[in-house]
Amino acid sequence: MSMFRAKKLDLGCFTNIKIIRDHSKRKAFEAAEAERQALRYTIRNTTLPPRTRAIAQLQLTQMHCYTRPTQIRNRCILGGKGRGILTDFKMTRYNFRLQALAGNLPGVKKASW
Repeated sequence: MSMFRAKKLDLGCFTNIKIIRDHSKRKAFEAAEAERQALRYTIRNTTLPPRTRAIAQLQLTQMHCYTRPTQIRNRCILGGKGRGILTDFKMTRYNFRLQALAGNLPGVKKASW
């Protein structure tokens, strides 16, 4: 597990442990994505012998859980919350509103009609 943690906290504005953990999960997923896809292709290939497919299945299940795409969750870059995230801005609705009203988001302004 220690190999998936950030060695140095060179994460810039990240302050919350949840954000650091999510960052580590994203890096681990990116590093193992090609291997996971190769194993999944091997498992689904029905022309291969069953023993080869079973070995690939075993290798896939023994990979670290941080390499799974379902472990990655969108989190707010300011507060670390995991719900109510606007994907384009990577912020919660509340933080998006505060930043937009303060004029910190280029191209965003309050609607009026």
